[in-house]
Amino acid sequence: MIRVKPEIAFRFFNWIQRQSDVKQSRQAFAAMLEILAENDLMSEAYLVAERSIDLGMHEIDDLLIDGSFDKLIALKLLDLLLWVYTKKSMAEKFLLSFEKMIRKGFLPSVRNCNIVLKVLRDSRMMNKASAVYETMIEHGIMPTVITFNTMLDSCFKAGDLERVDKIWLEMKRRNIEFSEVTYNILINGFSKNGKMEEARRFHGDMRRSGFAVTPYSFNPLIEGYCKQGLFDDAWGVTDEMLNAGIYPTTSTYNIYICALCDFGRIDDARELLSSMAAPDVVSYNTLMHGYIKMGKFVEASLLFDDLRAGDIHPSIVTYNTLIDGLCESGNLEGAQRLKEEMTTQLIFPDVITYTTLVKGFVKNGNLSMATEVYDEMLRKGIKPDGYAYTTRAVGELRLGDSDKAFRLHEEMVATDHHAPDLTIYNVRIDGLCKVGNLVKAIEFQRKIFRVGLVPDHVTYTTVIRGYLENGQFKMARNLYDEMLRKRLYPSVITYFVLIYGHAKAGRLEQAFQYSTEMKKRGVRPNVMTHNALLYGMCKAGNIDEAYRYLCKMEEEGIPPNKYSYTMLISKNCDFEKWEEVVKLYKEMLDKEIEPDGYTHRALFKHLEKDHESREVEFLERLLLS
Repeated sequence: MIRVKPEIAFRFFNWIQRQSDVKQSRQAFAAMLEILAENDLMSEAYLVAERSIDLGMHEIDDLLIDGSFDKLIALKLLDLLLWVYTKKSMAEKFLLSFEKMIRKGFLPSVRNCNIVLKVLRDSRMMNKASAVYETMIEHGIMPTVITFNTMLDSCFKAGDLERVDKIWLEMKRRNIEFSEVTYNILINGFSKNGKMEEARRFHGDMRRSGFAVTPYSFNPLIEGYCKQGLFDDAWGVTDEMLNAGIYPTTSTYNIYICALCDFGRIDDARELLSSMAAPDVVSYNTLMHGYIKMGKFVEASLLFDDLRAGDIHPSIVTYNTLIDGLCESGNLEGAQRLKEEMTTQLIFPDVITYTTLVKGFVKNGNLSMATEVYDEMLRKGIKPDGYAYTTRAVGELRLGDSDKAFRLHEEMVATDHHAPDLTIYNVRIDGLCKVGNLVKAIEFQRKIFRVGLVPDHVTYTTVIRGYLENGQFKMARNLYDEMLRKRLYPSVITYFVLIYGHAKAGRLEQAFQYSTEMKKRGVRPNVMTHNALLYGMCKAGNIDEAYRYLCKMEEEGIPPNKYSYTMLISKNCDFEKWEEVVKLYKEMLDKEIEPDGYTHRALFKHLEKDHESREVEFLERLLLS
């Protein structure tokens, strides 16, 4: 009756909403939306659409599609509802609405399609993003440069480089000009995937196209080279920056610090930090994390003192990094004290802080304290995330009741805040594999599909490891082949599991085959994969071959670590080649590779245990004199 006066209609509608005794009506919402859309009052229409979705009226799109609404008005409102769903990141709902619209001939705007693609990309739903993109092309929704940029980014995140090539070639075919964002996505994506030749090519094209290059364009190249240990090439890019009149930023130097730490060059990283004009809290956090990874907890603590002595304020990441280090070293009391200190600095513990402490107590075998810390987190009103639930479940699986671990999973899924989480399924599968129940583990792997998730490389790697530990090599190979068929790209961990599993069983030839395949697929070996092969050679008694392989590691820019040397020391002890044992041990010390308990046990395994510490002290004094 009052549709000709839309402002009054809207005020009346809002008054109705405030009445507690009035039953909400989809028809009333649809009518109000129609009135507002007819009068181009789309800001008000957005509020009504948002309210309808908050009330769970997800069938309004059916009324708009199948009702007697003007087609243009209906399309306008369907587009609006789709937009609201994306703003709320309700992937399941906006995909359903998108499919309904397409099916009934209501084509969403390309702007909305682009937003849908971005939300799917950010939610790591790459397969869904590809399906939406294909639907757009099929139904003639003309993609823009934003569409292609989003799809390129999605494909890089999924590791689907073959699809990346198709998309940028499609841009060329449609005469869609590359934007600055396009070039930066291509440079960054190829660099992160180790394809430096392609990244370099697009970097050159960008400069030739007249776009202003910035540190954002150079930093991915530096990071790409650094990740491969090609530091000379990385510094070459830094020189190019300087020649172009662009000064490296703090972020540039932080890339170097992170990479140097990853390659065990912690002293070089420390020297670089000292030479920086303006290190930030990230610089310190990165180096502290590097020290902790190497077990140098004292150095990490001293660096924390340096940070506090300067004008740099520690962040929650700083405290969480140190707490993680203390937990790793078994100093749970120190970790708890540091958590209390945070609060005095007005930095409040978050879910990561508590989860790190829970993990530390689980690792220490103290389930009661792990439970107490977890419960404290809940009392503080901090909602556990998937990782917190997983850590807690791991504690129950290892130290408590496996049924309780599974109940925690059901609790997580049942809460409003957590959808079914792939990580907790992976933990559950890992627990079943560890107790040898591979049949049940496979059952859970298949169940993942039924709850709307897709198994990832972690899922497959876990079950592959289970099969290998049980000597079922053919089943492990079948699962590996299934991964490839499903376009799930094996990670370096997958290959480590395969190489080590075969090397341990004396199947050295197959272990080397997987090593070769890993390189062919562009997965860069790390010290773990090399050590797995070294272990196989030592186990087989091929000591000369092991020495040659050790040299090959260094040639490839992967320095051997304490485990590499420990294996060779152990095998030489078995052969009673004492000169070689001493030579290897001295080489470790010269390279500042700190021997640990495993090294000492390998070194003196033929002596009585109570002589070990005295022998170590005497040997080191002798070698260092």
